[in-house]
Amino acid sequence: MRLSAASIIAGILAFAGCVPRPPPAPKLVAHPHYQLGAAYQADGHWYYPAENFSLDATGLASVLPARQGITADGEIADPTALTAAMQTIQLPSIATVTNLQNGRQIMLRVNDRGPADPGRLIALSPRAALLLQVPADGVARVRVQVDTSMSHRAIDQVGGAPQLAIATAPRSVVTAQALPPPGAAAAPGAATIVGAEAPEPAASRVPDRMPEVIHAVPPDPGQLWLRAGSFTHFQYANRLAARLGGLGGDVLRSSEGRQQMFAVRAGPFATVVEADAALRRALAAGVVDAQIVVE
Repeated sequence: MRLSAASIIAGILAFAGCVPRPPPAPKLVAHPHYQLGAAYQADGHWYYPAENFSLDATGLASVLPARQGITADGEIADPTALTAAMQTIQLPSIATVTNLQNGRQIMLRVNDRGPADPGRLIALSPRAALLLQVPADGVARVRVQVDTSMSHRAIDQVGGAPQLAIATAPRSVVTAQALPPPGAAAAPGAATIVGAEAPEPAASRVPDRMPEVIHAVPPDPGQLWLRAGSFTHFQYANRLAARLGGLGGDVLRSSEGRQQMFAVRAGPFATVVEADAALRRALAAGVVDAQIVVE
């Protein structure tokens, strides 16, 4: 007996309907909370989380791969949002990140741990990197400034940490001009470009998704250096500088009030590759707090 094509197709469909299908992936559920955490090891390097609501640091930024999942503080990872990962500060935190090479500046939400590379200060979401014009496969010289007031408020909103009442000083009003964000795949909403200061209502709620506002400030690319510790006695700093061997370490003197401070620095380095190599040598020599900075 010959079967018609229609009968054969119907039989295939009927058989396919009997084959068990894998269950759908469980829906991600956000549970945002304050996160600090204990010391941890990543890529052979130890990190020691600590609160720092006044962080103002320079270094190198990398770009996070687009991924799905839950962040270290319980939020849903979103590569289209202005977010970032940092190794040790409290989560969540609100920070201003400036690309020192082109002057583009945005405010984002730090809600995850990373990057594992000790030579990187921060890892940006793909969207944040796009607005700052950081290539997806590259790095950029950046400055990261934690907003004390907004970070406290963000933590108060998610809960899990002592609440602190922080007054926010009013800021002057500026004029904003629409700026199409780079790239064709734009997220909902238009990015804007403004001056170095933007208005912020006092005690306003911190948005879960930071708005896409790009500030324009003068570029200040600086040079790449290795910083390796700060001491109140010169002899300790001098010993550490000697441990840096052929990296050309020297000791910088500064004052904090009446206190003399001595910091160890090596460089400058012409390229990121050279700075990374110097950092690896310093870490191998036991200088565990060495880091790449931009000065």
